[in-house]
Amino acid sequence: MENTQKGKYLVNKSGFSYFSPTGQPDPSQEPQSTAGSLCPTCGQAIPENCQSNVDPDEDIVTGTDVQAASDKGIDYDKLIDKFGCSAMTPELVNKFEKCTGEKPHRFIRRGMFFCHRDLDVCLDAYEKKQPFYLYTGRGPSNEALHMGHTIPFIFTQYLQRVFDVPLVIQITDDEKFLYKDELDLDDTIRMGITNIKDIIAFGFDPEKTFIFSDCEYIKYLYPNVLRVQKSITLNQMRGIFGFGDSDCIGKYAFPPVQAVPAFSNSFPHIFGDKKNIQCLIPAAIDQDPYFRMTRDIAGKLKYMKPASFYSTFFPALQGKKSKMSSSVYSSAILLTDSPADVKKKINSYAKSGGQETAELQR
Repeated sequence: MENTQKGKYLVNKSGFSYFSPTGQPDPSQEPQSTAGSLCPTCGQAIPENCQSNVDPDEDIVTGTDVQAASDKGIDYDKLIDKFGCSAMTPELVNKFEKCTGEKPHRFIRRGMFFCHRDLDVCLDAYEKKQPFYLYTGRGPSNEALHMGHTIPFIFTQYLQRVFDVPLVIQITDDEKFLYKDELDLDDTIRMGITNIKDIIAFGFDPEKTFIFSDCEYIKYLYPNVLRVQKSITLNQMRGIFGFGDSDCIGKYAFPPVQAVPAFSNSFPHIFGDKKNIQCLIPAAIDQDPYFRMTRDIAGKLKYMKPASFYSTFFPALQGKKSKMSSSVYSSAILLTDSPADVKKKINSYAKSGGQETAELQR
């Protein structure tokens, strides 16, 4: 059918077309912030959490990037307010001791696990003899874990022991393939298997622990993955994770895969078709965007909202401005490093807090 309207279609800075009756650019159709516009350096769409769209005095904490604004490290009090989590309180620590019958783990006493979502609800349910299970995971981007990875696994092993509950551990070999251009799918699957050997060594109860690869277990996750995908829009996904136009479509599709292990009916061989069993997720605080999304969608699906318990970051060797990363050789000490490797990395990359020269130190 012939278009009888005057004017023409134009494209705004975000790459979206709109109809202009006059044929002239319409300022109201342009983005009102840098998010979604084109980066003057690379020409790509700028996501919501891009550093060029962030106050340089603000910490950056996302599922893929952690950068502190100062050498003091992440301001965790400010992060609690920003994410809307609840800080640990002396009352909740005491309740933890009451429920478990022993002194809380040193990671709690030292403030390493410092905030939560509905941990108190989970403990209330436990006191009423209502079941729950644990869920944590690992994204394989290296043949070995580093020291920072030990924190959630040490703590999760403690939780499993004191509460005597089932545990599921997700190996996101699909995620790392999608996010790491240099890795092939065969690489991430192989690394996942190698990482599982390290994870087993933390001493989990073999009768109550299920470790699974996304690539292998996906057929059981997929019904819930579809339910989550249908419950969230493209704009919501961009707003939560900061994806841009140049990101592969797989990045948009992955977050529901990380979400659904928090729903008990994703594991029919463990829980059958029950969808009302509480899940508790011990993880680092950068994983909260995934589980905020999960909690929002759980309500829509009439599933039980998962609880979460978050830790601080294990700093990189260079200092507190970033966390250890398996992908950055100089930032991390791997569990497979020899004593000579550890010495070399510390001598070459670690900073003591002193100045770089004797003159500055004086």
